[in-house]
Amino acid sequence: MSGINELLPDDLLTEIRNRARGYDERNEFCIDDLLALKATGYLKAGVPAERGGGGLSLSELSLAQRRLAGASPAAALAVNMHLLWGAVAKFMSDRGDSRLDWVFDDMVAGEIFAFGISEAGNDSVLLDSSSTATADGDDYLINGMKIFTTLSPVWTRLGMHARTEGENGRIVVGFMRREALEGGQPRSQDNGGEGIEYPHAWNTLGMRATQSWNTKLTDARLLGGDVVTSYEPYDMQDLIISAVSLTFGVLTTSVYAGIGDRALEIAREAVNEPMGDGIKLDDPQVAQMVSEAVLEHRASVDMLELIASDIDAEAPRDDWSLAIAAVKNRVTDEARDAVEAAIRTLGARAFNADHELARMYRDVVAGIFHPRSARSLAAAVRASLIS
Repeated sequence: MSGINELLPDDLLTEIRNRARGYDERNEFCIDDLLALKATGYLKAGVPAERGGGGLSLSELSLAQRRLAGASPAAALAVNMHLLWGAVAKFMSDRGDSRLDWVFDDMVAGEIFAFGISEAGNDSVLLDSSSTATADGDDYLINGMKIFTTLSPVWTRLGMHARTEGENGRIVVGFMRREALEGGQPRSQDNGGEGIEYPHAWNTLGMRATQSWNTKLTDARLLGGDVVTSYEPYDMQDLIISAVSLTFGVLTTSVYAGIGDRALEIAREAVNEPMGDGIKLDDPQVAQMVSEAVLEHRASVDMLELIASDIDAEAPRDDWSLAIAAVKNRVTDEARDAVEAAIRTLGARAFNADHELARMYRDVVAGIFHPRSARSLAAAVRASLIS
C-alpha cells in the first residue's frame, strides 16, 4: 500500500502551492498539478492494492485530501471528483456489489473520471434528474444540462444520470465516454466532442482552477454497455445511491477541512513571528478568536474522521443521510470561520489580493454549494421531527 506521504510528498505539495496563485489569477485549469499527481499514483490512491492502486481506505483518502487542499484547495477539489468514483466502486465492492469493479481497471489505465450528477435546482441529486434519457436501441441519447462538472477540460469518463421519459420514467446511471486525453493538454470550451457543449465562461469567485464548466448534453450517446443501473425515482434501495452520497460527502468535506487546517497553520505562524504586525496571543481578543477557531476545527474534523471510519467499518445506522449532511455543513461552516480568524490574525497583509489567505477566503465559499445544502438539511430535520 502506498502511504499518503509517498503519494503526496512535501516537495510536490510545495510545487502545487506555488502554482496555485497563477492558476487562480489566469483562471486556468491546473493541468500541471493533475499530471504531477498522476505521476505519483495519487489518481489511483483509492483503488485496492490488489487491483494496482494505492489501497487507501476512505478514512485515509480523506486525510490525503485534507493534505492536498492545504496546498491548493482548487487542485484538491478537482481531483476529488475523480477519486470519488474510485471510492464509490470500493464502497460497493466491499459490500459484495461488483458492478463498478471495472472502474478500478480504468483508473489504473489512466482514465479520468468526472462527476456529472449536479443539476441546477435538483436537490434530490441521484433520486431524480432534470436530464432526459431516450432509448436508441441498446443505448440512450442524453439531453440536459449538468453544472459544476469538475475536470471538464480533461475527463474521459463522465459518471452521470438522467430520467427516461413518460409516466413510468426511471433513473438511468452510467458513464459516458470521451476520447482519451492526448498529451495531457486541456481541451477548449469550444471542443467538447459530439453531443457535448460547454456554454458560459467559467469566471467564478473561487475554486477557479477546477474549471468546473456547465456541460450541455444534446443527444449525447450513453452506450448500453456503460449503463450501471436504473431504478424508479426516489427509490433509495440501489446501493449506488448510498455509495455516492456517503463517499461524496466525506471526500468533498475533506477538501474544506483541509482549508481549515491550512488557515489555522497560517494563523499560528503569524502569532509566532518575531517581527509581525503586533498581533500576538497576549491580545485577549485575538487569543479568544484563535482559541475558539482551533476548538471548533478540532470538533468538526473529529466528526469527519469518525464518520469516515464508520463507513470503512460498515457500521450500521439509520440516519446516514442526515449524518453526512450534518458533518458536511458543520465542517464547511467552520472552515469559513477558520479562514476569517486567520485573516483577522494576520491583519492587513491578508487583505492583499495575492495573499494565500485571500484566495482561500474565496475558495472556501464554494462549500455552500455542494449537496446537501443547509436549506435542504434543515428541511430534512423538520421532516424527521414529524411523526
